Amino acid sequence: MNLKIIQYPLNKIIFGISKDYIIDILCYKISRMDSSKSFEEKIKIDHDLSNRYIDLDPNGYFIVKVDLEAKKIILEHFLNNINKEGFALDPETNEPIKCGSQSKRVSNEVFEGISAKQLGILITEERNDLITRFDHALYLGRELQKAEECLYKKLPYIQD
Repeated sequence: MNLKIIQYPLNKIIFGISKDYIIDILCYKISRMDSSKSFEEKIKIDHDLSNRYIDLDPNGYFIVKVDLEAKKIILEHFLNNINKEGFALDPETNEPIKCGSQSKRVSNEVFEGISAKQLGILITEERNDLITRFDHALYLGRELQKAEECLYKKLPYIQD
């Protein structure tokens, strides 16, 4: 079943019906749809997108962590060099950094906060030298939202 999106300014009151009432009706209709097929499709699409090639941000990358004990989200920024093939190079050895590598790297900077919005503003508005790519910013926004949800639901967080 395809969901048809109707664009209408919901901030208006329509014929005496409040926007909240309209939103409640739309949410009810959406909740009654058979979502198992669309959820399976979403999982496949997300999996495929997570495994695509991406260009690395030349200004570095972030590791997102959730500290449930301290009740905060930790965002570590790492610098990297990128070779002609687009691989991140270890600054000490100048060798490509392998996924799952056990070598410990020292972060360039560490940010801490209690919400995705707080950290997002810290790294984009208060600093403008950490992210150069839109796809990187979108990715970080998604990951920070996931981290925030895990923090408040007291769940383990795994970065995509």
